[in-house]
Amino acid sequence: MTVAEELTPETPEEAEEPIEQRKNGLYPGVSDELAENMKSGWADTELHDLQPIPQAAETAARRAALSARFPGERLVVPAGNLKTRSNDTEYPFRASVEYTYLTGNQTEDGVLVMEPVADGHKATIYLLPRSDRENGEFWLSGQGELWVGRRHSLSEAEKLYGIPASDVRELADALREARGPVRVVRGYDAGIEAALTDKVTAERDEELRVFLSEARLVKDAFEIGELQKAVDSTVRGFEDVVKVLDKAEATSERYIEGTFFLRARVEGNDVGYGSICAAGPHACTLHWVRNDGPVRPGDLLLLDAGVETHTYYTADVTRTLPVDGRYTEIQKKIYDAVYEAQEAGIAAVKPGAKYRDFHDAAQRVLTEKLVEWGLVEGPVERVLELGLQRRWTLHGTGHMLGLDVHDCAAARVETYVDGVLEPGMCLTVEPGLYFQADDLTVPEEYRGIGVRIEDDILVTEDGHRNLSAGLPRRSDEVEAWMASLKG
Repeated sequence: MTVAEELTPETPEEAEEPIEQRKNGLYPGVSDELAENMKSGWADTELHDLQPIPQAAETAARRAALSARFPGERLVVPAGNLKTRSNDTEYPFRASVEYTYLTGNQTEDGVLVMEPVADGHKATIYLLPRSDRENGEFWLSGQGELWVGRRHSLSEAEKLYGIPASDVRELADALREARGPVRVVRGYDAGIEAALTDKVTAERDEELRVFLSEARLVKDAFEIGELQKAVDSTVRGFEDVVKVLDKAEATSERYIEGTFFLRARVEGNDVGYGSICAAGPHACTLHWVRNDGPVRPGDLLLLDAGVETHTYYTADVTRTLPVDGRYTEIQKKIYDAVYEAQEAGIAAVKPGAKYRDFHDAAQRVLTEKLVEWGLVEGPVERVLELGLQRRWTLHGTGHMLGLDVHDCAAARVETYVDGVLEPGMCLTVEPGLYFQADDLTVPEEYRGIGVRIEDDILVTEDGHRNLSAGLPRRSDEVEAWMASLKG
């Protein structure tokens, strides 16, 4: 028996508790006359001409691959729930990447259930239906249609996602009664996990999570197109920032953050991660997201930011820009070293290469520079073996990119960091040098300078493609680009 068949027949009105009202609301209750009045007089707004989402064929193929990996097992993949920010306000909702990857749906409380059948699995997407007009939910509940907007009906969802849809409010009870092996993606929906607590194991669930992470290592054509969209919007966001650097100088890093955010919200869903708008010595803090410092002429601005598309794919690009448009001699020296290291790293990205090759190539160039400048005692091989360059390079040279800015993070080490590059993989190449303001081991002129250059690189059949090539990287090209934008 499937979960859908096990669902209880009671109506939503019988199953639901009364809609809770605010403690200090100005209206103490609802009269019978008003309640009756609100039930009628509404036009039929069912959408009948919906077409499947653009990635429907791809999500179906992904579910088929998942089915083939776990035959005979019930698979449960939740979207997640709203999280409270403060009192009765919530954080903007972002569905789990596993759920989005398999369905294309992004609504809270959704759950994908794949029921084992003779020839594979039957998929059902469990969603909240449209808010109920009979019990007043649509106008009395804080999550009702008149408060937060219209949800798709279940029949509309079926047309959009190409998956049979059912009411998620009845799913937990049905899962408690379910029989047979079950796996669930953990960490998103406590209610669903509680319903399965005696049916799942952490080890088996982790295998599901790992599989879904590794499935995203190679991007399909739809994903590559979305990543390029994200990068193209990001390029325009960087141009926006350069055009208003004079206003940032008069205010703070927040002006830069807000400027880029505007582009992200107009052309995409959001920023893919907290923008790093690090001016001056803040550039030496790898994840500087406070963005409350001054922006001064003569300093560098390290801008690490990415637009996230409406389908959740994000760019991740960094440029280190001279606030007044011209690098000083020492800034250029450090910047050019990082550029040379990035060139070596990007050149190492090709099918059949080890994933680590681009990191090793970039780190070698940076280490050679540090030895040449007398900041660390050579030979280079010794420095690399002991990792001494890491005092100033600090981080790895890149990561996979996709639905998460650090995508595929749950993949096995042997398939990711110790793996081999394949066409369709997308990764960042982002070497950096960071000389902390209080680092007494380097000359004073170096202190407080941080430089990172980051691009999004797609592995192709014959090598690689720089998705973010629309942004200049070489120091002289950066200066010319900034001058042209400032007019």
